Amino acid sequence: MRNRLVLLLATVSGVAVGNVYFPQSITPAIAAGLHVSPGDAALVITAAQAGYTAGLFLLVPLGDRVPVRRLLPTLLVVTGLALLGAACSPSLPVLAALSLMIGTSTVVAPIIGPFVAGLVPASRRGVTNGLLLSGGTGGMLLARTLSGYLASWWSWRVPYALAGVLVLALAVVVARALPDSVPATRSPYPRLLLSPLRLFREERDLRRSCLYQATIFGGFSAVWACVALLLTGPAYGYDARAVALLALVNAGTMIVTPMAGRLVDVVGPDRVTVVCAGAVIVSAVLLALASSGSLVMLVLGTLLLDVAMQSGMTANVVRIYALSSGARSRLNTAYMTCAYLGGAAGSWIGLRSYAAFGWLGVCALVGALAVVPVVSVLVPSRATLALR
Repeated sequence: MRNRLVLLLATVSGVAVGNVYFPQSITPAIAAGLHVSPGDAALVITAAQAGYTAGLFLLVPLGDRVPVRRLLPTLLVVTGLALLGAACSPSLPVLAALSLMIGTSTVVAPIIGPFVAGLVPASRRGVTNGLLLSGGTGGMLLARTLSGYLASWWSWRVPYALAGVLVLALAVVVARALPDSVPATRSPYPRLLLSPLRLFREERDLRRSCLYQATIFGGFSAVWACVALLLTGPAYGYDARAVALLALVNAGTMIVTPMAGRLVDVVGPDRVTVVCAGAVIVSAVLLALASSGSLVMLVLGTLLLDVAMQSGMTANVVRIYALSSGARSRLNTAYMTCAYLGGAAGSWIGLRSYAAFGWLGVCALVGALAVVPVVSVLVPSRATLALR
C-alpha cells in the first residue's frame, strides 16, 4: 500500500473526526448568533455525539458488506451537504437535526481502519494504524482550535461552510484514489447489525480490548471534561481559550502514536497495553501535582495521558484486527462502541468526582481506571480469565 494513500486516508480520518469536535469550541458563538442560551446551544454538541454513536452501530458494519470505494465517498458527500446545510441553518432545531446527520455520516474513520488493515501485511498494521490515529488526533485538535478563532473573527457559520467544502473535495479525491475491493460478506443488513454482539460474545481478545480501551478512554474523558473547570477556577484563573491552547500543545501525540505502532509490531499488543496503562497512572500523579496551579505539571500530565490513550488504542486495534480478516469492520463496531460508552461514563463520573472531591478526585479516578488493564494482563484472576 502506497504511503500517499495512507496519508490521504489519515487526512480524511482527521477531517471526519474534526466534524464531531469542532462544535465544542463555537457553542457560545452559536448561542449569540441564533439568540438562544449557551445551555440550549450545547444541544448541537449532544446531537453530533449521539449521531456518531448511532453511526458506529448502524453504518460501520457496512464496511464488510459494501465496497469501500463506494461507501466512503457516499458518506463524505452526505456529510459535506449536511455541513453546508448547517452553515445556513435559520434556527437551533434545524442546526441540531443537521448535527445529528453530520455525526451519523462522518463515521468514516472506523471504516478506514479495518479497510487499511486488509491492505497491509500483519507486520505493518501497528505503524499504519498509528498513522491513521495520528490523523484523527490532528483533526480533533486543529478543529477545536481553528473553529474557535474562525467563529470569533467572522461567524459560527464559517467553520461549517469550510468543513463542508473540504469534505466534498475529499469525497472526489477518495473516489479516484481508492482501489477496488471485494466485500468480505454478503450477509443481510439485519444480520450485520447483530454480528458485533455475536463477535463480542465469542472473541475473548475482543472483550479484552474493549475493557482496556473503555477504562483508559474513560479516564481520558474524565480529565478533558473537567480541565476547563480547573483552568478557569481559582487555581489558574484563565479564560476558556486556555483549554483550546492546552489541547493544541498535546499535538505531540501525533508524532508518538506511529512510533507506538512500530513497537506493537515488534513486541506485541499486551506489552504495549501494560506500558500505556502504567503511563496513565504516572500521568494521574502529574495531574494531581497540577492541582495547586502548576501549568508545567498540567501540560506534562495531559500530554502523557493523550499519548498513552492513543498508543493503547493502537495496540488494541491491532489485537482485534488479527481475529478475523472478514469481519474487521464489525469487530471495530463492537470495540469502538465499548470505547465510547467508557468515555461517556468517564465524563459523567469525572464531573461528579470534581464536584465532590475537586481535581484530586478526578486524578484518583484516572489512576484507579488505569489499574484495571494492568491487573488484567499481569495478574490473571478468574474474572480476567473469562475476558482472556
